[in-house]
Order: sequence, then structure tokens, then C-alpha cells
Amino acid sequence: MPPADATPPFHVALAVRDLREARAFYTGVLGCREGRSSSTWADFDLYGHQLVCHETPDAAPRRATHPVDGEAVPVPHCGVVLSFDAWRALADRVAAAGVEFAIAPCIRFAGAPGEQGTFFLYDPSGNALEFKGFRDLGALFRG
Repeated sequence: MPPADATPPFHVALAVRDLREARAFYTGVLGCREGRSSSTWADFDLYGHQLVCHETPDAAPRRATHPVDGEAVPVPHCGVVLSFDAWRALADRVAAAGVEFAIAPCIRFAGAPGEQGTFFLYDPSGNALEFKGFRDLGALFRG
């Protein structure tokens, strides 16, 4: 169990159409380390959080959007909040891999307490992912 003052890791499970394709994306593009796995599912270490991809060929992700700060944000989505430098490095890594952004890296809520870098992309199965970067991680929940 993590120390009482540590943020516990989050767990999320996603349906993917092809586990080999998901492995290539999550390890090769996002740089995740693969953990336990089987022939139909795999755990990935996504910045200390447990992301599990379950091969489910017939599952299609729901595609909807919600307007946020002038953008059509994919819903549902999941992701990670990073330091600003780690966010920028990941955005550069994703761009270098030739992955198309659903919403390109940008600064949202500029000048407000919740100012953040953000970008969205889809994994090869169409699951929406958001990555946020904060200069001050303590501002994450400030209104």
C-alpha cells in the first residue's frame, strides 16, 4: 500500500480491438512499460497508474464530444495529469511518432487558476486519451 501522503494509483480498463496493436501504441508511442499480461489482456504502467487493455474485437468506443473552452472534447476519455515539462516531452514524442492529435497541444484556461496544457488523441482502437500539463500541480482543483 502506498504511504498515506502518496496519491494512490488509478486503475482504468479499456476495450481494444487488437492487443498487438495496443501494445505497439502504449509501449512504443506513449512509452508505457508492460506489466502482467495474457493472450487477451495486458497491464501498462501509465505514469504510475494501471491501464489495462482487454482485447474485445467487437467493442466500439462511444464517440461523442462536449464543448470546453472552444474545443469539441471527446467524451468519454481518460488520461494523466503531468508536470508541464513531462507534458511537453510527451507531446513531442507523440508528434514525432506521427500520431494525429484529436486536439493538438494547446494552453487551456490561459491566465486562470486552472491554466493547463492539454492534448487529446485516440489509441488505435478509438479510445480517447487526454494528457494535461500543469506548471503548478497544486492548481489542479482550484476554481
